[in-house]
Amino acid sequence: MVGHGNHRLKLSIFHHRSSSDSKPERPVEYPREYLCEISKSLMADPVVVSSGQTFERLCVQVCQELGFSPKLEDGSRLDCTSVITNRNMRFTILKWCDDNGIEHPRPPQYTSIELVVRQLMERERQENRFETSDSELLRGVADKPPGVAVHATTEVGFRVNRFQLNSPPETEEIVRESTILPFKTQPSCYAAHSSSSSSFDRGSSDSYTPNSEEESHLIMKFRSGDEFEQQEGVISLRKLTKSNESIRASLCTKEFLAALLPLVSSRSTNIQINAVASVVNLSLEKSNKLKILRAGFVPSLIDVLDSGYAESQEHAAGALFSLSLEDENKMAIGILGALPVLMNTLRSESERTRNDSALCLYHLTLNPSNRVKLVKLGAVPILLSSTRIEGSASRILLILCNLAVCADGRSAMLDANAVDCLVGMLREKEIDSESTRENCVVALHALSQGGFRFKGLAKAAGAVEVLREVEERGSERAREKAKRILEMMRTGGSGSVEIEGVRRHGLDAGGVSWTGRAGAALNRYSTNTTKF
Repeated sequence: MVGHGNHRLKLSIFHHRSSSDSKPERPVEYPREYLCEISKSLMADPVVVSSGQTFERLCVQVCQELGFSPKLEDGSRLDCTSVITNRNMRFTILKWCDDNGIEHPRPPQYTSIELVVRQLMERERQENRFETSDSELLRGVADKPPGVAVHATTEVGFRVNRFQLNSPPETEEIVRESTILPFKTQPSCYAAHSSSSSSFDRGSSDSYTPNSEEESHLIMKFRSGDEFEQQEGVISLRKLTKSNESIRASLCTKEFLAALLPLVSSRSTNIQINAVASVVNLSLEKSNKLKILRAGFVPSLIDVLDSGYAESQEHAAGALFSLSLEDENKMAIGILGALPVLMNTLRSESERTRNDSALCLYHLTLNPSNRVKLVKLGAVPILLSSTRIEGSASRILLILCNLAVCADGRSAMLDANAVDCLVGMLREKEIDSESTRENCVVALHALSQGGFRFKGLAKAAGAVEVLREVEERGSERAREKAKRILEMMRTGGSGSVEIEGVRRHGLDAGGVSWTGRAGAALNRYSTNTTKF
């Protein structure tokens, strides 16, 4: 209970004295200002956030990773745009512990803090489940900067993270370096699949009114216990959403998605494949991407990609790729465990599955926390070996370029002998495309920010001769990058990086993006996609 006057919080925690002290145990009164408002425990590593309050660092980290801003006791929301160590508070807490004969606070366990935050998320979701409409949520996130999934994970069902990716927070801002991206912005196939128990807040079914007769008809078929009716419904939905944009937008309501979700997990091959294909078609509308994620489809899509039917896997990879194009979804998809499964499907027998998995990983690694997670998974050696898969090199190199712009990624790539691998690719005369050659040089340029270590590895790999050849015969952009690397190797400096026409120093800020010619390539590819 909260005390009056002295502002102290009484907890049912007892201070154990030494065996030489015969006095009985007594409750310890912790000063309220020494307790984290989220964990309700004594702070071991206090930090000040943008809103001025002090919290346990790990609590702020977990909130950032889950894209959650808890409501505080004063009615405000946690704003952790910036996080600064509160050394004065830490010294004060330690001194108070020493003066009172109390053991210094230990850093909390990640899993315990994650559980606390998720419980807060669920509590708020239950309180607000009928208060906020989809349109209001979309308006609320429309003005937010990309890359922070503020609402993305607050409405999806809890999914156990089988891979235990407890990565540290990254505080740097995203800075995207211009590079070639000669790929379409829509998946190779248009459908979706799943097999998970994630639930979706359907709202009040008593007050729900379908937007159209077609929607009502499809919902009745989806909820029918008859397998034939369900199959007929998803086939009709797939046809309707194949090319009709207005249908895609109007059908993507909470009630409709709630009715469709269980069919993604159907044991019937035809129902499952057509349901997943329909999700891909629905996800083509930008305004639908957030809704689909919040409806709980992502864990199901991950399960299908991991162990579904071959055709369902193609559609699941396409759906995840399509959803990853939305900046607000990137962090949430990574948190929900997509990264390890996507890494596995890079070696799928299906070319569509491989291509869409690679493009999904590229877009997900534009988010700093996903880059760290992927590096901790040990993905770098696998990605380097995957560059040898026919037709995959250019896509895989884009992922490596994103990893190379963070310190952890560069270190892992240098450890995995990436310099020798990339130089070897440049030395080969039968490289599959000019964009692959350019991306090799871009990756080497990012690694060159590693300083003297890179310089030694590059000389040992014979990079100077290869880069001189690129400087003479490569594309304009490849020549420019090769020239900078050679200059760095001559002078020993780390140089600067040109990002979207602006010269900036360092690369520890963000992922690789595209402008100019790359944007034109994207438009060209996106107009030639086929819907399912």
